[in-house]
Amino acid sequence: MEDLKISKRKPSYPISDKLDVYLSNYNRNIGLPIFYDDLLRFQGAIEVLDEDDNDTLWVRVYYNEFDRKEIDAALKKVYTMLHSDGNENIFPYFNVDAIDYCTFGNSKPFRIKIRNILNDNYTYFYVKTADASRVYGIELEHMLSPYNLNFLVSNNTLIEEHITGIPGDVFIKDILPNCTKREKAQIAKEFVKFNERCMIRMLGDMRSYNYVIVPTHDFDKVVYKIRAIDFDQQSYEGKFNIYRPQFFKENLEMVKIVSNSFQKLSIEQYKIEERSILVKRLKSYNTRINELLECMVVDTISKQEHIDNLKMKIFEYTHDVKFKKCNTMGEILEKALEFLVHNYENVNPLNIRR
Repeated sequence: MEDLKISKRKPSYPISDKLDVYLSNYNRNIGLPIFYDDLLRFQGAIEVLDEDDNDTLWVRVYYNEFDRKEIDAALKKVYTMLHSDGNENIFPYFNVDAIDYCTFGNSKPFRIKIRNILNDNYTYFYVKTADASRVYGIELEHMLSPYNLNFLVSNNTLIEEHITGIPGDVFIKDILPNCTKREKAQIAKEFVKFNERCMIRMLGDMRSYNYVIVPTHDFDKVVYKIRAIDFDQQSYEGKFNIYRPQFFKENLEMVKIVSNSFQKLSIEQYKIEERSILVKRLKSYNTRINELLECMVVDTISKQEHIDNLKMKIFEYTHDVKFKKCNTMGEILEKALEFLVHNYENVNPLNIRR
């Protein structure tokens, strides 16, 4: 298991004018009543502990009375804009139960808990700085994974919906050991596909706490799916293996169940299945993915040394000389998708932007 090191402090890259236009065209860019910097005006905070009294690295913040009324109203508005049409008539039925601030990681997000006072159902959403890497990551996840994602951007602020599931590290520690042999085999299959999807679309740092396991109860079994929840490391790092979850020590137990469940031939078959379905998703989002790539190939979302390292590593992996000519992370991703289509689409080739 390789000891992969992530850049300690990834810089935040601004939303370019070109990306801003793209987001507007697809209703992602919208005027918001509150911004990330507004939430930084908190007066104090207390630690948020889990059920075992362990520090969660989140703190619950509080504001003076005047600011809190204004902030609560604005956050209710954001919630309705994210999940509905922004209608304010439902405001009396919602309460902002908590505003938490994360002290760990690059994004330092705020987590907002919204509760329906009529039935006590609640949900979360996140307020973050609008880093271009993260926006590209969420859009690519929306188009190239099995899951749709809902988010809004305005100026320097990003609003993300909460992705439900069991944190991967918690699942591996507390639930995986008690899974049946058949369940482990199904989880192993999902991990192989998840690993392949992250590599192809260049989503990095999928350590166990950056994805969730989603159990779905079928009539005679439980089906497990794996979803990424952190998109900060989209097309940034220069080490190729950082885009392959199998090489993180935090995922060692997942790698073990793959090796214990499948022979190499089965693993290759699952990889082929995932590549083939990625091509189908690319066809479904042909125009939109091309427009996003047009933004990405001219955008700065990484360091030149990372770009130079990664393109040579992928060249060694694919033997495709086109990678050696890439000058941006967007170009590397574009060539990766072209390579995928060339090898896994034999009829009606996809017109990936050239």
